[in-house]
Amino acid sequence: MTVYDSSRKKRSRVKLQDSELKVMDVLWREGDIPARRIAEVLEEKVGWKINTTYTLIHRCVNKGAIERREPGFVCHALFSCEQARREEAEVLVDKLFEGSAALLFASLVNGKKLASEEIERLRGLIDAMK
Repeated sequence: MTVYDSSRKKRSRVKLQDSELKVMDVLWREGDIPARRIAEVLEEKVGWKINTTYTLIHRCVNKGAIERREPGFVCHALFSCEQARREEAEVLVDKLFEGSAALLFASLVNGKKLASEEIERLRGLIDAMK
């Protein structure tokens, strides 16, 4: 994910591990919340202890993915889920599909039966790009 500094100048791309993305997912779903609440959610969902979650939150803070706000160690995501998806998709397309979204799409649907609703949605997306 590309992170921006306070003046909206582009900084570096943030590479998050799967475990760090679980922390981000809680923030994206629930909005700005205290670290303790993130720990509670991930203990229920994944079985992590509070120290594990706090370690991952600190990693995300150090990477520039989360901003820590006081009082109460409130966590704020510095980019949206949609931004993360878009950038990860671009990396995947560049890395495995020679920069071709068409090759990625062909790989995804090759040999699969798509419902007519899915086909219409894909047509709509393609038409919107014209």
